[in-house]
Amino acid sequence: MKKTPAGMVPLDGRSNPSRTIPLKVLLALTAAVLLAHLALLQATPMNLGLSQTGLPSAFITRSLAPVPVAQNAAKQPLTPAARPKRKAPAPARTTSPPPLGLHASSSEPAPAPPVLEQAERPDPSPSEIAAAQVEAAEAQVEAPPDTEQEALPPRPPRDRLMSVSAVTLPSSVRFKYQVETNKFPFSANAELLWKQNGEEYDARLEISAFGQARVQTSRGQLTPEGLAPLRFSDKFRSEVAAHFNRAQGKVTFSANTPDVPLLAGAQDRLSILIQLAAMIAGDPDHFPPATTIALQAIGPRDADTWLFTIGEKETLSLPGGQQATLKLVRNPRQEFDQKVELWLAPALGYLPVRIRITEPNGDFVDQKWLATEPQT
Repeated sequence: MKKTPAGMVPLDGRSNPSRTIPLKVLLALTAAVLLAHLALLQATPMNLGLSQTGLPSAFITRSLAPVPVAQNAAKQPLTPAARPKRKAPAPARTTSPPPLGLHASSSEPAPAPPVLEQAERPDPSPSEIAAAQVEAAEAQVEAPPDTEQEALPPRPPRDRLMSVSAVTLPSSVRFKYQVETNKFPFSANAELLWKQNGEEYDARLEISAFGQARVQTSRGQLTPEGLAPLRFSDKFRSEVAAHFNRAQGKVTFSANTPDVPLLAGAQDRLSILIQLAAMIAGDPDHFPPATTIALQAIGPRDADTWLFTIGEKETLSLPGGQQATLKLVRNPRQEFDQKVELWLAPALGYLPVRIRITEPNGDFVDQKWLATEPQT
């Protein structure tokens, strides 16, 4: 085998002297190829003859958007059969019913309810507050049994404390009573002392027997609506009291029982006797028979709503003589309620000349007018 001359390299590894290339030529070709590749890498796409339309562009694709439906609809209008039906607007929702006595017409849309500013809304009147008290009290009355499905009698007419046209307060006076009870066969003594100076009042009721006495007191202010108690006490051996906190609108008790809301026209269990007298004396024609008067009655430990029904006129023969009277009755509404009967005498400022209290078990205390002593 012949050796390849110095400076010659075979292309295929075979020893063929006719196909050998000089080393200098081979190095020159290699350098030319490297320079051509370097020129290609430095060239831009445009310089290489690549057009932008020939390659997809991501930015151009995202900028394309479908033609809006409205434009197509403008070019090709819908036929009448293909037109969609327009829905009528839904009526505005309201959170409160329409005013009483106003009914929306079927042909005209109902007017939108007026918008009331909070600052312009008037405070409830005393009549509305008292009306709410009456409704709340009547809601507590137990319904009669409906086993026989009898028709209920119509409700009697109602009067509200704050709707009276006037009150006429009795002058200062002392009433003495003779007290009868079924608990023992002899009578006891009672005394009602009422004092007022046109601005304030004091009331005191005492029942005594054998050196023992039970005393109730009430004191407060006089207003155009009548009595406004401030303190009520009930004492037998020890005293318990109720305090009317009008600034905070509540009643607190010395017996550590829970506070109760103070309603408009509230009375205690003693001042309520004088308040009823002042109301009826102020406008007797305003209180026909079957009228119901609702008052919040504050006791020494709790509160309740008392409903008094106006009865018929009666003439009584009492220890102090005959008196023409008007009867009021507070019937029990719950199991342990007392029945209270009052006979008010027009000739004595409608103050009670007889007070009869009957317990649920039938026990009773009956106070009958004995004498009257004016006070200064």
